Amino acid sequence: MRLRTAAMVALALLATGCGIRTTSVPVDAGAAPSRVPCNVPEASSPAQGVPVRAFLVCGSQLEPVDRRSPQPEDKASGDPVRTASALLAQLLAEPSETERQAGFTTAVRAPLSVAGGRAGDPEGTLRLSRQPEDLAPAALSQLVCTFAGSSAGAGGHTVLLAGPGAYPPKRYRCTTELRERPESAPPTAPAPSAPATPAG
Repeated sequence: MRLRTAAMVALALLATGCGIRTTSVPVDAGAAPSRVPCNVPEASSPAQGVPVRAFLVCGSQLEPVDRRSPQPEDKASGDPVRTASALLAQLLAEPSETERQAGFTTAVRAPLSVAGGRAGDPEGTLRLSRQPEDLAPAALSQLVCTFAGSSAGAGGHTVLLAGPGAYPPKRYRCTTELRERPESAPPTAPAPSAPATPAG
């Protein structure tokens, strides 16, 4: 009998209201998160040098920054390896004060260098002094999108990259998804075969 009575009381309590009452007391959740501008005024860029575009990290995404490289004008677009070296120097450099205030950082760290392909590599191959897969994901994404958008790229927003070892190069692609999520692995495809050397 007592058990039945207790059960009826419990059911009555549940029937009177289930849920959380609203309160008129204001809740302080703190200030709304601020959004960094990710935009560098054009006037802040030096006028001298060759214009180049590098991809830096800003707001957990990759955003392009227009800079000036001290690379000689006559060497700016004729040599893909020289172009890649100049772009790598831009990625290794610490962002300027104006860029830092706009929220830009770089994940690319020294020591790191770039050279041309070796015998048997497809034309346009760039070989880094470290295996691409050993770099921080955001750093590799910066390299891929910066190189792919320049004359050092292999066309179609791609770049042929390899490391110092005997591994063959891969075709890395800079996509919208990669720019939005640079911590993810860049999409790859097998590199084209090197052209056969004609018998002499």
